[in-house]
Amino acid sequence: MVIWFIGLSGSGKTSISKEFIKRIEQKSSKQIYHLDGDEIRFLFDNKDYTIDGRRKNAKVLSNLCKFLNSKKVIIVASVLSIFPDWQNWNKKNIDDYFEVFVKVGFQKLLEREVKALYRDALDGKIRNVVGVDIEFPTPDSDYVLDNNNDGLDWEVHFMEIFRKLKNKDISL
Repeated sequence: MVIWFIGLSGSGKTSISKEFIKRIEQKSSKQIYHLDGDEIRFLFDNKDYTIDGRRKNAKVLSNLCKFLNSKKVIIVASVLSIFPDWQNWNKKNIDDYFEVFVKVGFQKLLEREVKALYRDALDGKIRNVVGVDIEFPTPDSDYVLDNNNDGLDWEVHFMEIFRKLKNKDISL
């Protein structure tokens, strides 16, 4: 099983993924791995944030998820994921794939950000930032988790995700 959390930088996908893993651990004895897009980028020494570099990272992540899934490991990935063709590849090629879009408005991301990524991009100090000078296409995900409100009750969303997984006959 691969549960793929997708969203813009700062949307909360990594924090939400880590909390979701805690819920899975309560329900399953299978081995669980968290794959974070930034960590995979670091692991494979990909410092290229252009479209080509991002596409390379997407391919690595998708293929790694497919491989680990074939070993009956539960994968929870938190990934920016801007390529609909790779999202579609995942849906077609990874058994028991479930995608969650962590949705946050750009203004809320600006209010919350601590790394000044978006502010630096808007000021022209850096380039190749998704949501500023690289488009973030809204994904066609299995579930949309609206994380615009501070103090989000994740438990409600987690219960709904587990319900949807069960309805798709995806078992932990």
